[in-house]
Amino acid sequence: MAIVVTSTSFPPNGPIPKKHTGEGSDISPSLSWSGLPPETKEIAIICDDPDAPTPEPWVHWVLYKVPPVPNGIAEGSNGGGVEGRNSWSTIGWRGPMPPKGHGVHHYHFRVFALDAPVEYSPGITKNELLQRMRGHVLAEGELIGTYERRNE
Repeated sequence: MAIVVTSTSFPPNGPIPKKHTGEGSDISPSLSWSGLPPETKEIAIICDDPDAPTPEPWVHWVLYKVPPVPNGIAEGSNGGGVEGRNSWSTIGWRGPMPPKGHGVHHYHFRVFALDAPVEYSPGITKNELLQRMRGHVLAEGELIGTYERRNE
């Protein structure tokens, strides 16, 4: 089963506005979803950038324990969830900030419907979250946004 993920902040495969990036106000975009299985207990969200010049995708957001409400999360909000550690080793959303002149980067917002609450410690990483979700993912969906820093 697939979850449909949308945002009022940017269109699918479209550019993420500057206000959601490290060059702007760096506030998280809105996310909403449909198609959650009825037995969904909570939502987890991971946003990462596989185009980053690093061995692993650069993690921008780890969010879990989000209530499975259909209206999703508002811009600048964690939706009542718990935020984990990003690739900067800070907690919470950190927006796109690819190297200047590195081209267009793609930001994958993956939404997971879970059949059980995630057992967690505050500040877990993407890999720790994925490990704790193993065997509990009912459905998932993805929204991709893009961003490019130019040599101006």
